[in-house]
Amino acid sequence: MSKTATPPRYRILFVCMGNICRSPLAAAVTRGLAQREGLGALVETDSAGTHGHYHAGEAPDPRARKVGAKRGYDLSKMRARPVVLADFERFDRILAMDQQNMANLLRLCPEESRAKLGMFLDYVPEFGLTEVPDPYYGAESGFERVLELCELAARGLLAACEHGQLAP
Repeated sequence: MSKTATPPRYRILFVCMGNICRSPLAAAVTRGLAQREGLGALVETDSAGTHGHYHAGEAPDPRARKVGAKRGYDLSKMRARPVVLADFERFDRILAMDQQNMANLLRLCPEESRAKLGMFLDYVPEFGLTEVPDPYYGAESGFERVLELCELAARGLLAACEHGQLAP
């Protein structure tokens, strides 16, 4: 009788600008889908902002909380925070929501941790988008669109984790 190897636990940080819209949704969706699919022990998620000091300590945007709750994702305990140097050591993968967030991460990131950086939507290349749009200045429908993108990308991300293929 052979034992199956337990996949490693991955620590994933999702990053947007203010850490009140996209990255908290991405973290909550990934965590929620992992739990629903019996993969909760596989991933640990968190979120931060490249300009997270703007909203430090604040709850996610009410529209993000509302659209998340409609689909069963809990953002109630999340609080905004900035990306800090220790994040580059602590997390296995740091995923940006857009190219500006990536540029900001590259400025903050130590050279030896750059391989940990990536784009969240890289986990759904067939979708044809590279960036999760910022819904902050729009209507609730923009948050619903972000949630849909997060669900698609989170499924791809979890599949990579489950198969031990989470780069780097």
